[in-house]
Amino acid sequence: MNEIILDTETTGLSVQQGDRILEIACIETKDLIPTKKKFYKLINPEKEISEEAFKIHGYTYDVLKKEKKFNEVAEEFLEFIKGKKLIIHNAEFDLAHLNNELKLFGKDKINNEILDTLILARNKFPGSQASLDALCKKFRIDNSRRVTH
Repeated sequence: MNEIILDTETTGLSVQQGDRILEIACIETKDLIPTKKKFYKLINPEKEISEEAFKIHGYTYDVLKKEKKFNEVAEEFLEFIKGKKLIIHNAEFDLAHLNNELKLFGKDKINNEILDTLILARNKFPGSQASLDALCKKFRIDNSRRVTH
């Protein structure tokens, strides 16, 4: 089976307050082995980025306003994930933003099988922190060269 490991970055935390996607990153795997197929897009979110979000990902609106808008990359993205299981850490957040973007442009919600690694981590390590940083530390994954999310 092919899977897509997916992450997004956004202008803020709230779909209800109009926050938008500004980055989509996907890596395809087959039986969890990378296939070398990737989907990566920076996106013009058509709005300013909150200070809190900037601290996480480091993108400014000035950098992104020259990029394509979500509706200009949506078909390519949907084709890339079509029929594949999505593996997402905190899937509720990413899917809320992705589905909101799709709704803004008259597209159907994502209907893929979803594996949420945040839920897996919480079930496997109850009471422990389950952020990606905490999991990297737990599994001794060196992320010291990483500056932003």
